[in-house]
Amino acid sequence: MTDNPAIELTGIDKKFGPVHANKNINLTVAKGSIHGIIGENGAGKSTLMSILYGFYQADSGEIRINGKPVAIKDSQTAISSGIGMVHQHFMLVENFTVIENIMLGAEGGALLAKGVASARAELKRLEQDYGLEVDPDAVIEELPVGLQQRVEILKAMYRGAEILILDEPTGVLTPAEADHLFKILRVLRDQGKTVILITHKLREIMAITDTVSVMRRGEMVATRKTAETSVEELAELMVGRRVLLRVEKGEAHPGAVILSVKNLTVKDNRGVIMVDNVSFDVRAGEIVGIAGVAGNGQSELLEAIAGIRQPVSGEILIDGQPIGKASPARLRELGLAHIPEDRHHMGLVLKFEEYENSVLGYHRDPKYGRGMMLDLEAIRRDAQEKIEKYDIRPPNPRLKTANFSGGNQQKIVVAREIERDPRILLIGQPTRGVDIGAIEFIHKRIIDMRDQGKALLLVSVELDEIRALSDRILVMFAGHVVGEKTADAGEQTLGLMMAGIAA
Repeated sequence: MTDNPAIELTGIDKKFGPVHANKNINLTVAKGSIHGIIGENGAGKSTLMSILYGFYQADSGEIRINGKPVAIKDSQTAISSGIGMVHQHFMLVENFTVIENIMLGAEGGALLAKGVASARAELKRLEQDYGLEVDPDAVIEELPVGLQQRVEILKAMYRGAEILILDEPTGVLTPAEADHLFKILRVLRDQGKTVILITHKLREIMAITDTVSVMRRGEMVATRKTAETSVEELAELMVGRRVLLRVEKGEAHPGAVILSVKNLTVKDNRGVIMVDNVSFDVRAGEIVGIAGVAGNGQSELLEAIAGIRQPVSGEILIDGQPIGKASPARLRELGLAHIPEDRHHMGLVLKFEEYENSVLGYHRDPKYGRGMMLDLEAIRRDAQEKIEKYDIRPPNPRLKTANFSGGNQQKIVVAREIERDPRILLIGQPTRGVDIGAIEFIHKRIIDMRDQGKALLLVSVELDEIRALSDRILVMFAGHVVGEKTADAGEQTLGLMMAGIAA
């Protein structure tokens, strides 16, 4: 190992208009290490890495790779400098095969057949060296998310990456997929590669990194050797105050049944049955959590209850009355709100400004205007109040929603749905991509709603979240509810049920 670090950033400064995203950042990343970068949503982590990868150019400062100054003008410069990046939302062509995606932009000349043969040989070597096995002829859209991410890593390695940046890599992975990713990252490190991990999950930081740097409001506030710090210290450094790392809730006092699901069967877009004869009730003043590995019917169940997907059979009742084929708009009138699992495709219009998304689905409310005429000033005032209450950053209702970090986009959706004061709240992955300070806030709001007598149905791939928030836990496997447990059920017990091993 040479004395030169893999990366040195000195005095990196970046502004977007009035927003000072990075303030005089200094960062050193040792070669052959896994270096974590943590911070709240909007702290400037992704901006800093986008500068390193050439998506943005710093207003000032210097980048050194292996001790040599480099002007990274675009992503091609970064790639040629040995930097690869795996984004939070994958950059893959979904109807292309694995090999086509890996070769895209690096075809190897006019003789494509020769390039394909060479790519296959290199792909086989990478798979064997780093444990990145994947079928080169599989179509991307048919692969599970964990394998899609593996393709992104292979794509970076194929282009010669010695430094690999991963932005919130476990946000869409199951616990088992995340564990396998960590094994791959350790192999990469042990073979001399340098890994930079951007995440908000402190447990992952403690499990996988050698060193961790903390950003807060655009500044680098601390760097620690992981073995010499703790979750509590890192949380306080991130947020600037002590953070409660557990959910505080009193005993539930369930009332009358508000939401009922009876013998519900639902198919997915391919016509495959994903929810098979499922029945349960949710009462006022309780949180019912649905645990399960992603892909076992939880998503389709939520969509059916929210009126987005029509069931094949069975019925859904609110206050004992069947809702039939009620539209999402009609369900909102009945007091049902929905925080969807996929904020990009179902929760937001990314090209809209923040204030427009803050009323999406509720824009016909008389307080926002009459008929086709919207009172834009009233909507913006309402949006500004939500921004302040939920600490959405940057605090600008006129900013395009696409320009907010993933966690702040999530807060826009959560604020919109919770502030309608619904009687029933469907919650899909409430804290996906959200930092620890915001998780604490969102969890408190969910508990507050329960204590106000609302009926809440929660779906999350985070088993810790399900156990912390739920009063009752239903476990789904292969489209069936295979059992019900109380909130104090052990992680191992729930894990066996989620795997279909025990009922």
